[in-house]
Amino acid sequence: MTTLNKGETKQSMWKFIIPSFIGILLFLVPIKVNGEITIGVGVLASALLNTFDAQIPLFILIMLGFTMIFTCVTVLLKPKFIMDKPFFKSVFLVGPFGIITRILGFLVGFMAYFQVGPTFISSGSTGGVVLYDLAPVLLTWFLFAGILLPLLVEFGLMEFVGAFLQKVMRPIFTLPGRSSIDTMASWMGAGTVGVLVTMKQYDQGYYTKREAAVIATTFSIASVAFSLVVAQVIGIGHLFIPFYLTVCAGSIVAAIIMPRIPPLSRKADTYHEAVGQQIDETTPEGMSSFEWGWKQAIDKANTSKSPKRLIQDGVETVLDIWLGLIPLVMSLGAIALILAEFTPIFNIISAPLVPLLEWMRIPEATGAAPTMLVGFADMFLPAVIGSGLESELTKFIVASLSLTQLIYMSEIGILILRSNIPVNFWELLIIFVQRTVITLPIIVLIAHFIVFR
Repeated sequence: MTTLNKGETKQSMWKFIIPSFIGILLFLVPIKVNGEITIGVGVLASALLNTFDAQIPLFILIMLGFTMIFTCVTVLLKPKFIMDKPFFKSVFLVGPFGIITRILGFLVGFMAYFQVGPTFISSGSTGGVVLYDLAPVLLTWFLFAGILLPLLVEFGLMEFVGAFLQKVMRPIFTLPGRSSIDTMASWMGAGTVGVLVTMKQYDQGYYTKREAAVIATTFSIASVAFSLVVAQVIGIGHLFIPFYLTVCAGSIVAAIIMPRIPPLSRKADTYHEAVGQQIDETTPEGMSSFEWGWKQAIDKANTSKSPKRLIQDGVETVLDIWLGLIPLVMSLGAIALILAEFTPIFNIISAPLVPLLEWMRIPEATGAAPTMLVGFADMFLPAVIGSGLESELTKFIVASLSLTQLIYMSEIGILILRSNIPVNFWELLIIFVQRTVITLPIIVLIAHFIVFR
């Protein structure tokens, strides 16, 4: 551990306090803007999105074309100007799956933008959703989140908070105390931001494989702002407080159970091989949690990267997501929405749920059943489909479940799959089903006996 003299300690103290305070204000403090609850990063993202609303889809299309062309050139020709730069090599030198998704992503964007090609692709409910709704939000949120995230994780805040909360997080959720920051970033901002925090912490050696998998699939909960939108769309906005408390109750129970059952419980408690373990949670004898957290924070701030390097890392994070993630969202997100909107697959596979929902005394069980599974494609789809239901009780259950299921492939799922976190597609599907099985009875009980008694 670094030994500092008095002058260096004071300098490091301010180096910890000022950036961390700004990071808290930007990522963790909820603010109300135009009647909606959001965070500072969300305000910046919304301002950019509103200012360039008409131009962003075209920018995304150009970016998709750029990514597709440079990926094909890199794979086929391996030009020196890309192969000699590790970052660009890692972005553009991909396998067959990456090539296919980037070509498909551009084609989906092209068809949706120019309204050409098969309707099931260019439709406003499939390709149009990913090009005009999902991708612009990811583009703007990750621009600011990627660049400003070091304020939250690089100057000692995670270490300071972790020392306090490890006695709560470890026995209850089997996680380090610092993981509470991920949760707060999700609740106040967006689930994708929580996953981004987790990805960076895992890559830097602060979470084990198991911890990163648990946090990404269990704690990256939908934000308050998104939850409010879901409630309004499905028609239970007037019940928002009991609705969101129900979501929290279900999510907390799932967060206690999920780390203790496969597949998450079977993940190795080893760190990312590229960096190894970079954290020690053991509080030395004779030191309080505050003293230990403060010392760790000061040490972290003292060894933080230079502003130039932090900006460079932030820009690389943004470009990696823009050039790597958004083509995946365009291609796989469109496929998921096409299956949901233009095929009966979700109606067919949800048919066995109907008797169970009827046994639970849920009205309109036949109409509600598909919403229980369609959320795997996109978290917003259950609210859209559920808005056509008449029963307020059923709408309440559908909306609550859609948020506690957490895993949806149009954003969170793809982000996890593209990261170094060791979770594959089939495990995400199993986790989605497990979360459904765990949280549905809790939601139904609360709905029947507390909200609609």
